[in-house]
Order: sequence, then C-alpha cells, then structure tokens
Amino acid sequence: MLTSLVAHLHESIGISHKQDIQMAASSLKQNMSRTKDNVQIGDDCAAIPDTDGYLLLACEGMMPFFVAHDPWFAGWSAIMVNVNDIYAMGGRPIGVVDALWSQSIEHSELLWAGMQAASLSFNVPIIGGHTNCHSPYNALCVSILGRARRLITSFDAQPGQQLLMVVDFDGKMHPKFPFWNAATETPSAQLQRNLSLLPHIAETNLCHAGKDISMGGIIGTALMLLETSGKGATLNIDAIPCPKGVPLATWLTTFPSFGFLLSVAPSQVPIVQDLFHNHQIICEVIGEVNSSLELVLQFQQESISFWNLNERPLTGFKNFSLE
Repeated sequence: MLTSLVAHLHESIGISHKQDIQMAASSLKQNMSRTKDNVQIGDDCAAIPDTDGYLLLACEGMMPFFVAHDPWFAGWSAIMVNVNDIYAMGGRPIGVVDALWSQSIEHSELLWAGMQAASLSFNVPIIGGHTNCHSPYNALCVSILGRARRLITSFDAQPGQQLLMVVDFDGKMHPKFPFWNAATETPSAQLQRNLSLLPHIAETNLCHAGKDISMGGIIGTALMLLETSGKGATLNIDAIPCPKGVPLATWLTTFPSFGFLLSVAPSQVPIVQDLFHNHQIICEVIGEVNSSLELVLQFQQESISFWNLNERPLTGFKNFSLE
C-alpha cells in the first residue's frame, strides 16, 4: 500500500508544480549581488532586517481555473494564504495590495467581495493595487507586508527536532478543490486568536523552524522545509492526523486553511502542544528531523524513501542567500 501511496504523491499537482520554482532559484543564484541586505531566499516570506526585527514580504498568485470557477473563494483565499505566510514566520500582517485582471466588472466584483470578506475576518486592510476589467483572461495576485520580532524560518530545522503538524479540524473539504476550509465560517476573533499563537511561540523561543502547509500538502511542505534547511527526516504516516471521512491519500496533498509544520526541540514539544490544544487545535508529532537529506515515509510497518534531495532537488532553494 505504501508503494502505491508514494506513487500517488509523486504525481500530485501540488508537489510536482513545486519543481517549477527551480527556474526562479537558478535565476536568483545568478544575481545574488543585487541587494545589500542579507535576505535568505526560499522561505514563506522574504525577511528583511529592520531595526529590532524584520519586515516580511510575500506574494501569492491564484490558479487560473480557481479564479475562473470560484471567484469569491479565490478572492478570499488570496488574502488568507498571504496572511498564513506572515504568521507562519512568526510575524503579524500590516496590509495587502492586489493585482487583478478580469474579463468583466461582474467577475471583478466577486473577486473583490471575497477579498474584502477575508480582509475583515483577518483584520488585514487592503491598501492598494492594480485593477483591469478589460483583460482577455481572469487572474489575481496579492502581496502582503508584515513585521516579526523573531522568526520561524524554513532554514533552521535541526537533527533530533520533532516535526509537529498543527491543523484546525473544525472545517470541511471544498467540494471542488483539495482545500480544507476551516476559515470562512469561523468567527473573526477566533481566526485571529488562533493565528496569534505562531508569533507567540517565536517570541518565547519555543520554535524557530517551520512552514505553513501549502498546495504541496503536508508531504510537499515537509520536503520544502528539509530542502531549505539542508536536512532529512522520517515521517510516520500513521501519526498524521486526518479528519473523519477524508481519504488519507487526499488529505496528504490537501491545503488546510489553518495548517502549519513546526520543527521543535523535544523538550519544548509538550509546551507547544498544550498551547494549541488549549485552543482546540490539533498538534501532533508526525516525524523527526535528521541529517540525511532524504525524506523517508513509514506506514503500517513499511518504510520507503520518498525523495532524496542529494539526487533530486525540489524547489532548488538550499541554504543560499542574497548578500
């Protein structure tokens, strides 16, 4: 069963599309002298040193079929994924700007309605952007600015640390897309309170490494974290919490609206778990980091190498920075 599951994961769009990022990684490596600040590339946000902390800058584009077939939810999601990127790095959002192209004002209105609803729910203002309602296609991109005092980064997972999957199960699968929605019907105060746990654990030195769970699902996210940290890990598929009624193979490549992968020292694991459990959020150990540069999956007494980063890069970002 594990062999067929691994084959399914290798073929998933969320993971395979991450390899497109290699083009950007290759280009950036050739232009590393263009900025004076020491900004590491390949994280959820660019972390720019600023006074006693960091400015966080991120950008997300929505898939064209998503924008075309569910514009309200695409608008909502464009804000949500950017907000998650900021919190995933231990920051707090300041504001977003958007770039919107549509074939009609009516389509733009639906995208705007979704963005405005999410802006209110997450208390993150839309403060500028670009709008074109006479485009031959529909497209949406949103950028966000935030600030962090201390960082949770993708570059600092260490051997011996435990991998924690943090996810809000109070939701449901989207009827068309591999997305676990635990946000659109959740009270705004609860959304903000739950997300505020991320900067809290950064600022109290409980965690320094992690990522938000994105389109690659928990497996793809783990692989990206390991690649940028220059590490390997063993993941226990049996230990990955899965909502009732959702097939495991589907869940492993699902994008949850509130989902994070944290790499935590064993002594801090109970403290971090208690913080999330006290907010009725799932937080379970699903694996351990090692120095192998290989992601190994274990499931029902079986074990198989899913990806060897020595032989095959994923995004191409591996411990390099612009200086």
